[in-house]
Formats: sequence, C-alpha cells, structure tokens
Amino acid sequence: MSQARVYADVNVHRPRDYWDYESLTVQWGDQDDYEVVRKVGRGKYSEVFEGINVTNNERCIIKILKPVKKKKIKREIKILQNLCGGPNIVKLLDIVRDQHSKTPSLVFEYVNSTDFKVLYPTLTDYDIRYYIYELLKFMLLCELIHINEVFLIANMSDGIIISLQFDHVPE
Repeated sequence: MSQARVYADVNVHRPRDYWDYESLTVQWGDQDDYEVVRKVGRGKYSEVFEGINVTNNERCIIKILKPVKKKKIKREIKILQNLCGGPNIVKLLDIVRDQHSKTPSLVFEYVNSTDFKVLYPTLTDYDIRYYIYELLKFMLLCELIHINEVFLIANMSDGIIISLQFDHVPE
C-alpha cells in the first residue's frame, strides 16, 4: 500500500469525530419543510433541484441522492460538515430523507450562478487565473496540497489534469 507524500498523518492530529464518518449519527431534518421547484442538474450519484423552504419561504438547492451505500452518504455529509464555514463553500442547511423510501437529500443554501457551458467561453485570462487561485486556496484549506510541494497534479471532474509548478507561478 502506498502512502501519501504530504498530509499522510493529517487525521492523527485531528479529533476522531473529524475523520470517523462511519460512526456519524445523522440528525435528520423534516423533508416536509422543503418543496422542489425545478430540476437544475444531475450527476452519477444524485439529481439536483432548486427548492423552497416552506417554513421561511427561502430558496434552496436540494440534492436528492441516488441509492448508494450508507457509508458513502455519511462520508459526503462528514466532509461537508468539516468544510462548513470555509471561503467559497456552499452551506449545508439540512439533511432530510423520505419517510417511505428512505431516500436521503442534502439541502444547501441557494447561490445564484451561471451554467458552466455559458460561463466558460466568456472567461478572460485574468478570470481563469483568479479561479485557479481560488481553487488552490480551497485545496490548501482542505489539506489536499502542501504549499512547499514543487508540483500539484489535480484530477478535475471533467477528466482534465492540471500540473502547476509552485516556484514559477505566472504573474
């Protein structure tokens, strides 16, 4: 088994409840507090909808998870809870499930955004540098990279691999 070159022992320095997602006890909210308005996206493990919180009339995003192992759901919830409060992190508002099917859903704050297929062609060189900088700040926050490493190799969701050299950052 291989060992990470950086942050290999990161969880040793954290309390058990930070990393032990298998023993996480989920506090389920009331699904009846939310209504789906329209579908906004989908992925391999979920479908995403714009919704409304009927108790306070605020917009939200509802991520309805497809059937997967409980372990995967707990892991995602734990990661979202650990990242909560970080810069550019969408806030997890509630965790609910259907009483009959037991299908879990994650409820997030609503963020007004533009579809990436529309946004990407409009980005300038400066915009791209800014977003890469924000991505690196996020990865540092999550302890996914070490600032003294020479290279960062990130596998992006669309299959693109980025390699950056830290000692030659473009100005």
